[in-house]
Parts: sequence; structure tokens; C-alpha cells
Amino acid sequence: MALDTKHAVYAAILGDILVAITKGGAAALTGSSSMLSEAIHSLVDTGNECLLLYGMRRSTRQPDRAHPFGYGRELYFWSFIVALLIFALGAGAAFYEGVTHLLAPNPIEHPFVNYVVLALSLLIQMASWIVALRTVRQSKGTQSYWTAIIQSKDPPQFIVLLEDTAAIIGILIALVGTWTSVTFHEPRYDGIASLLIGAVLAAVSIILARESKGLLIGERADPILQQAIVDMAAKIPGIVSVNGIVTTQLSPQTVIAALSLEFEDSLSVLQVE
Repeated sequence: MALDTKHAVYAAILGDILVAITKGGAAALTGSSSMLSEAIHSLVDTGNECLLLYGMRRSTRQPDRAHPFGYGRELYFWSFIVALLIFALGAGAAFYEGVTHLLAPNPIEHPFVNYVVLALSLLIQMASWIVALRTVRQSKGTQSYWTAIIQSKDPPQFIVLLEDTAAIIGILIALVGTWTSVTFHEPRYDGIASLLIGAVLAAVSIILARESKGLLIGERADPILQQAIVDMAAKIPGIVSVNGIVTTQLSPQTVIAALSLEFEDSLSVLQVE
């Protein structure tokens, strides 16, 4: 596991803890539904990143008799669990808060506190987001960010980036929800903001679940890596041609490759071995 990826996860944990504390205090003081949704979102993100660290550590265990190819896919399993938690806890709580606030709207008290906390949270979240963005930028090469996320074999990289992006969007939605509720004296706008935050989290969780699931059930290695293996095999003396290659990704740094090779007819069985 790349050290930069771990740094990005640690930065995200620190940022989410700070943000969750400030948002939770503001939600208790102001009674804002969107602020409470954001506080829950930050708590869920903190737990998710701890699970990612756990998965990263478990995936580095050495192969044994029960698992001769190692434990690399544990990282993909825990990444999939994180995606489910974002949907079940993050999006679910936001939707619940939004519907509750629409059915029983209460005006936001001390809105200035919301503004200060949201501004502070935005600064903290931006710092974490920049760390995650730099980590992805270092590994994406000439690809676009979206292509890099879709083709990445290292889930913690894109999970942290997408989580932080969703957090920033959620803060902006909460800010707009607070402002419209106070300006137009309509507390239901705050509930609508909570529903929008839930929609953002649901969309992110679907993307993460789809990508993590693909890696968990077995995804081919990067085509560039596959071609490099074929080219390397073709240069070995005694091999006439490489008829095909099948690969599967076991972890961000581990790939299994099976090749179909045609050997020179003059080679003995011993030489082929």
C-alpha cells in the first residue's frame, strides 16, 4: 500500500473528527436539520476511514495454506463495506432528518453560529481534500480524474477523494439551506437541504460500491501492465508467440497472470519447464 494513500486517509480522519465536533455543537445550539445531517456525515466518514485503515493493514498479511494468494482482497471487501455504510448511515440519516424537518419544521436559532461553523468546516475539509487530490494526481498519469477513479486498483485513494468532495458539496448545500431558511423565514428549506445532502451521499456510495464490487469479484489488471507482461514473455528464448493472457487483480500491488504460450518445436519438455 502506497505511503501517500495512508497519509491521505490519516488527513481525512483528522479533518472529519474536527469537523464532526464543530458541526455537532452547532446543530445542538441552532437546531439546524442540515447541520445535524452534516455532523452525522462527518462521523460516518471518520468511521469509514478507520475501516479503510483496518482493511489496508489486513491486506498486507503474508500468504498461508488457507490463502495461498494472500489477503489482498480484504482491502476490496472493506472498501465495499464503506460504500454500504455511506448509503445506509450517511444518506439514510440525511433523508430521515430532511423528512422529519419537513413534517415538523422548526426555525434555525443563532444562524450566525451555523455560518461560522460551516466556514470553518469548509476550510478543514478543503485541506483534507487537497491531500487526497494530490495523492490521486500522482498516480493518475495522463488520465482524467474520472478515468483514474474508474480504472484505479487502489480503492482508498478514490474513496477518500470522493468522500471529501461529497463533504464539501454537503457543506455548501447546508450553507445555502441555512441562508434561505433564515432569509425567507421558511424552515422547510433547511429540510430540503438535508434531503439534497442525502442525495449526494447516495450518489457517491453507488459509485464507490460499483467500483469496489468490480475489484472484489475479480477485475483484470491494467491493459498496459498486461501488454508489458506479454512483451516480456515474447522476448524469452524458445517462445515463438504469446497466444493470450488472463489476469486478475488481487491487491493494488499484486496481480496473477496466466499465459498461453507457443514454444519452439525443437525444445524438450525439460527445456520448456
